[in-house]
Amino acid sequence: MTGIFGHRRARVAIGALAVALVVLGSVPARASDEVIDRVLAVASGEVITLSDVRGAIELGRVQAGNVADPTRVVLSQLIDRVLVLSEVERFAPPEPSPVALDSAVNSVVARFPSPQAFDATLSRLGVDRDYVRELLREDLRIQAYLDQRFTADTLEQQRVMVDDWIAGLRKRAEVVDLYEPAVSGQSSGTGAPGRD
Repeated sequence: MTGIFGHRRARVAIGALAVALVVLGSVPARASDEVIDRVLAVASGEVITLSDVRGAIELGRVQAGNVADPTRVVLSQLIDRVLVLSEVERFAPPEPSPVALDSAVNSVVARFPSPQAFDATLSRLGVDRDYVRELLREDLRIQAYLDQRFTADTLEQQRVMVDDWIAGLRKRAEVVDLYEPAVSGQSSGTGAPGRD
């Protein structure tokens, strides 16, 4: 699966790919056609696809809540993640310990009925455990950076400070949001997280 969480690519290649996919995606599909993937946004040169949104939901990495358009909620979270990760890369917080990383992976696997169900979901998403491990490594680095930069008496106060900071990042960043909600009566294609 390509998208924001794969290996970092050259920005020029990403931009060219995004433009090509947008052009191809603008061709109307017949009712019987199935959309396999599509670009939903480009944030700081990183492509975010429908597969990225679906993967984040199915792996339980983001919470959309009980909203009418979970794709919009998750996409916004993934855009913010790209912008924050760009800042994290600039300041290089320490790497998480192997124990912390193993614990994060185990907590994701534990969300599934069995390790086999987790592996089946990875197979359906077209990714492997190394991919999930890298996502979680980035998540732990992000959290370490936020904890170091934004000290507060409560988690709620920290969240307000982080939200204000992210709003500033969004104002300065190059974000192209291509997502348009499905027309009433059509599915957005994300659905609830599946469990095998």
